Amino acid sequence: MGDMATIRNIVILTGAGISAESGLRTFRAEDGLWEDYPVEQVATPEGFARDPELVQRFYDARRAGVLAAQPNPAHEALARLDREWGGGLLIVTQNIDDLHERAGASRVLHMHGEALSVWCTACDARHRWDGSLLGGPACPACGAASMRPDIVWFGEMPYRMEEIFAALAQADLFVSIGTSGAVYPAAGFVQQAASHGAHTIELNLERSQGSGFFDESRLGPASELVPAWVAEVLGR
Repeated sequence: MGDMATIRNIVILTGAGISAESGLRTFRAEDGLWEDYPVEQVATPEGFARDPELVQRFYDARRAGVLAAQPNPAHEALARLDREWGGGLLIVTQNIDDLHERAGASRVLHMHGEALSVWCTACDARHRWDGSLLGGPACPACGAASMRPDIVWFGEMPYRMEEIFAALAQADLFVSIGTSGAVYPAAGFVQQAASHGAHTIELNLERSQGSGFFDESRLGPASELVPAWVAEVLGR
């Protein structure tokens, strides 16, 4: 790895692979299915317009799955890095679970939204939510029955992209953990960071579609690779 003495700002991208060992299934876009449902049915604005009850039931199940899962050693290691790294750090996650936060990380940005958050399309308020959205419960802010999962669906713009690109432009080190390298814009982050001079590392179970763009590719389970890498970064 590049000389750690020269590294100040770190940007980390995490994908489904980091939560797989916590029992949350990885999103498999290749076969067009998510938890055995066609993606168009449950993860697009059109699917929600067509059958809101199916989509609410689907995300009720995702919410319950997240609540039942526990952080694994990869989440714990990134939380340790967050605690002990004195420089800049941003953990950008594509995951909708809260396992980074439950492990103790605070410098986390959810670009695809969060399972435990709902968005009222009437008043634009967001609320933490761990129950059901079936039957159209009232928004705690405005009372409208207009709440939907606070999830970025296919065809919608990921959250806080300006912030992410600003961090990538400042990054000395970019690390991608457990991502397929197939879904844009996140798949382009490695090239973005590299174009600004960052050293780039991939930690993944197998080679991804984007492996060729990284300076280093380390293969294996996240629960082993991530703690080892964090120990290396912190120099102990």
